[in-house]
Amino acid sequence: MRIAIASDHAAIDLKRSLREYLIEQGHEVADLGPDTADRVDYPDFGYKLASVVADGTAEYGVAICGSGIGISIAVNRDPACRCALVSEPLSAALAREHNNANVIALGARLTGEDMAKACLDAFLSTEFGGGRHSGRVEKLSNPTF
Repeated sequence: MRIAIASDHAAIDLKRSLREYLIEQGHEVADLGPDTADRVDYPDFGYKLASVVADGTAEYGVAICGSGIGISIAVNRDPACRCALVSEPLSAALAREHNNANVIALGARLTGEDMAKACLDAFLSTEFGGGRHSGRVEKLSNPTF
């Protein structure tokens, strides 16, 4: 799979670890930054990640910041992205099965490395269930207010 990964400065270590883990699993990984622990703004990297998922350059995205909250909000600004903030494997699997999530968000200050890897495994190995979920997912990308 083609997977893009991005973080902010608070999550640089977890990002590096997950990037290497994904590569070891045989995935093609695009690291969208940052490259150092110098302070950055998570929306910039969330938007960059959303862009490559939305245009199809990456099939899936991994967004990480200190809590996972801010970067997930940034990614979800793009209507083509369905980013789910998760902290354990069941939520990661349900995000794919029920919501056809194409981006997973993690909080580096809240989720340990082993749990983050378990979340990634569940997310990437679960297929979208379709059926009754399809219409709901369509509404996520085409809101009517």
